[in-house]
This record gives sequence, structure tokens and C-alpha cells, in this order.
Amino acid sequence: MTEQPVLKVNHLRTSFFTADGEIPAVDDVSFYVNKGEVLGIVGESGCGKSVTSLSIMKLIPSPPGKIVSGEIWMEDENIVKASERQMRKIRGNEIAMIFQEPMTSLNPLFTIGNQLVEGIRIHEKVSKNEAEKRAVDMLKLVGLPRAEELMKEYPHQLSGGMRQRVMIAMALSCKPRLLIADEPTTALDVTIQAQILDLMKQLNKQLGTAIMLITHDLGVVAEVCQRVMVMYAGQVVEEATVSEIFKNPKHPYTIGLLQSIPDIRRKKEKLYSIPGQVPKPGSIKKGCRFYARCPHAMERCKDEDPSLYKIGDGHQVRCFLAEEGRDDK
Repeated sequence: MTEQPVLKVNHLRTSFFTADGEIPAVDDVSFYVNKGEVLGIVGESGCGKSVTSLSIMKLIPSPPGKIVSGEIWMEDENIVKASERQMRKIRGNEIAMIFQEPMTSLNPLFTIGNQLVEGIRIHEKVSKNEAEKRAVDMLKLVGLPRAEELMKEYPHQLSGGMRQRVMIAMALSCKPRLLIADEPTTALDVTIQAQILDLMKQLNKQLGTAIMLITHDLGVVAEVCQRVMVMYAGQVVEEATVSEIFKNPKHPYTIGLLQSIPDIRRKKEKLYSIPGQVPKPGSIKKGCRFYARCPHAMERCKDEDPSLYKIGDGHQVRCFLAEEGRDDK
């Protein structure tokens, strides 16, 4: 694609400053999202996915958190330098976010209609009647029945799936160019998860909104995304199209994630799991961060931090095996 990306992140580093010193949660992360594209960001809990999204929204709690360096471009504007006042205009209008748990994002004291209308009127100069009409239209767009009645109801009167649909309606009500969905189906049962993912796919096609989908579930990525970025311990370890990642994964961590997906076609006594745990942010001072858990670890991995090596069209991997052209899967 030759057009300019909706979002471009260059060498982002976000740290938390504690009594023990600086702890980098996101370390030199670069990526882009094109118009109308769905990019998946994958990794275990604690790998830096959510901190990346909160950095883009500039919602990192400060103190102790801070964007230390890097750039976040929304087309021609580097929003790292934007003031809080400017960010209030960008959030909702340019970038919107759906959080994991809708009950913590919706105010229990106000009706659904109240919250939708307020969001629209904060960002756009429209009358209350116009905002109410748009709110009802958005609730219908995300497949909610009896939208007019729902406007008068409170969050606790809705099921988890309905609340998540309300959150999507709220996020899309001002037609943002980029939607960040942070584990939007985690708190939902499997049937509702499938409905929410189908809804996001439909809205992506219908409205052309670019989506950055954060998840730990590679099944979700296969279902919805075009490209995927795998993160581990605050770094990007692999990036490629979804088909390339599933057909030809190169980083031992990506391979481990794929091996741990249940396969209904094969009977196994026990599901595969990657040995060990994600290291605490900032605990590894040198070498590859996956070294302690890697089945292919070499001596140099202990002391040297591998770069991101380009190994094909849009496919890059942070691993010395890629540098040496070896394939030890």
C-alpha cells in the first residue's frame, strides 16, 4: 500500500519509574496501521500490549509512567508532543478505544443514552436531538434490539455481550479513523465472543475504520486480522501477515504460541505450554529476553540482544536463527 498509514509508531519506549529505578514496559517498539486494516497485537500477559495501546491514547498514569522517547504519528501529527487539551480532541474523534471489561468503562450512575449522547456532544457540535438520533442509530448498527428503550436503561440491566456492543457503539459514534480494541472479548462467553468478532469485522468493512486488536488468542487473530505483531517482554519479536505467521513462523516464541493452540483434529494427552514465565519488565539487562525459555538458545543469545531481521516481504523476526538463515523448528 502506498497511502500514508493512519497510525505510525516509531521507536516507542514507555517506562515506569519506581523505587527500584526505571522499568521499561515498552522498549523500542515500531509499527504502523493502514487505513481499513486490522492489525493484531499478540503476546502473553505482561508483554507490553496494553501499555502500547495506553501510550497511543496517552492514558499512561503519570506518575509513575512516562513515554520516554519515540514518536506516535496520527497522519501528520506527532501526538507524543500533544497537550492534554489536544488529546481530548483526538480521543474519540481520531482514535477510540474499547477496554477489556465494559463494566469498568461504563458509568453505573448514568443511562446508556446519557453516556452515548455526552460522548457525541463533547466531540461534535450537534444538538441534543441530533446526538440522541445518532446514538440510537449506533446502537442499531452494532446489532442491539429495541435501541430506543436501551437508551433509558442502566449498564447493570444489560448482559456482558450487550455492554460490550454499547462500548463499540460509543467508540464508533464519532467515526474515528482508528479503533483500539484491548482484549474486547476476554470477559465474554464463547458464543458472544464470536458475535462481537463478527460485528467488528462487519464494521471494519462497512465504515473502513482501521482496527488495532490486542489479544493473547491466536484463534481470534486468524479470524479477524490481516497482519500480526507478536510481542514479548516489551519488544516486537515477529511481524508478518497472518497467513505467513501461521504457515511459516520463525521466532521460537511465535512457534510456541502456535503449538499451544488446541487442535480438535488431533488427540493429545496434554496441551503444549511454553516452559517458564514472562520475565518481569526490566529484569533482563542483556541478551535475548526469550533466552531462558527458548529451546534453540545459543551462547550468544545470553549476552547479545538480537535485532529485528527482515526475512521476507513485510516479515521480520528478532532472532539470531533468522540472521543465520537457519530453520530449527
